[in-house]
Amino acid sequence: MPEEIINKVASSKLITFNLEDHYPKGERIVLDVKDWLYEGFILREKEFRGYITNHNWEQYKGTFVALSCSTDAIIPGWAYMLVVTKLQPYAKKVVQGGLVDLETAIYQKIIDNLDVSEFQDRLVIIKGCTNKPVPPNAYLFITEKLLNVAKSVMYGEACSSVPLYKRK
Repeated sequence: MPEEIINKVASSKLITFNLEDHYPKGERIVLDVKDWLYEGFILREKEFRGYITNHNWEQYKGTFVALSCSTDAIIPGWAYMLVVTKLQPYAKKVVQGGLVDLETAIYQKIIDNLDVSEFQDRLVIIKGCTNKPVPPNAYLFITEKLLNVAKSVMYGEACSSVPLYKRK
């Protein structure tokens, strides 16, 4: 008679934390201000303000927006700040930079507000593989947060995890 195979992973006390489970819905958009610059390089305040006044801001309702300039133009800080005054009623989040900067800011806020009390004195594995664009810094943010409560923190999958921290 063959010996029964026991799934040790399923019966373990490990809890998997999946950052992908916290990925917020909403379109991500890069808003490139180069088209509002003279020849793509020179910010002329009057013209820039004109573009901003005439732009359809409602199209950003419920989106996450990364403000950037794809040319080597020097954009003063006030210009991005002015754009935010128009985006604020519509966009869920606005950052200056690219999509990785945007995702990082989104995850920073989510993890800062996350209640991790369920992980108190538990063995936690931070899942490594995702199908969504989880930024690298999100792994650092959640590790830092879990160190305050978890008994042990690992990375990867239950069948092949990398130990990161074990409380003494």
